Amino acid sequence: MTLLLMAAGSGSRYGKLKQFDDLGPEGEFLMEFAIYDALKNNFDHIVVITKRENVSFLKDHLSSRLPASIKLDVLAQEITDLPDGVSFTGERKKPWGTAHAVWTARNVIKGAFAVINADDFYGQSAYENAAKFMQQHPDDNTYALLGYTLKDTLSEHGTVSRGVCMVEDDNLISVEEKLQLEKQNDGVIDQHSGKTYTGEEQVSMNFWVCKPSIFDSIEAEFRIFLTDEDRIANSELYLPITIQQMLQAGEVSVKLVPSGGEWFGVTYASDKEKAMKSLQDKTDQEQYISPLWPKA
Repeated sequence: MTLLLMAAGSGSRYGKLKQFDDLGPEGEFLMEFAIYDALKNNFDHIVVITKRENVSFLKDHLSSRLPASIKLDVLAQEITDLPDGVSFTGERKKPWGTAHAVWTARNVIKGAFAVINADDFYGQSAYENAAKFMQQHPDDNTYALLGYTLKDTLSEHGTVSRGVCMVEDDNLISVEEKLQLEKQNDGVIDQHSGKTYTGEEQVSMNFWVCKPSIFDSIEAEFRIFLTDEDRIANSELYLPITIQQMLQAGEVSVKLVPSGGEWFGVTYASDKEKAMKSLQDKTDQEQYISPLWPKA
């Protein structure tokens, strides 16, 4: 089983490359806890998508820590990585987006794989539940979204943007992006629309289980994207949108799998202290060993 970590962001709101910040008790990156949790649940292939200038450093850093039995691929997300027969000669500084980041791994992933953000903490049970799902659906076109309870993903510092899941039974129907969610009394309100929620709704924190069929879908959408000058200038290829398009076209089904755990992220520099305390507490509670990767 494969875990793909997206670590090509710039960390503009954080003020530095947060993917490589020392948050663990022994200076571990946040992504190392994700990898540790995945390995405990029998993942045996780690793929990291990052910027070209970080590939060598990150490959050396992780390969010196991971067991020799674990396959590791560290790949660069490149502006020049385009579908065959397509060229792009314009100016663009930002990467092509999260769907393109996943597409970067098309030549190294052959089976079911989980996708996460490298700068988010998803909780140990999420990897356990994702692994069970992948074992139950190894070959078909059934995807999954690991869901989190809305009230557990809110911020103490103001509104947040979350993808609220519309679900029938355990089938994902859609993910509706709400831009200004905030705790209010015993519930949650979207300050943008005025709509209220109980807080028990499931939301997406971008932990997906995908199959290799997604690579062809991303490429098809990328070819269309590259014919639109406005999208090239102002937009990106977003993984959740690609999956929803596949869902609406009947190409895949998507199950909503409760993560069973907590989530936290480090979007802003002020999030660092809270994240470090949480990781220290979990280590003190023996959820993690310290150091995370014992030296041989």
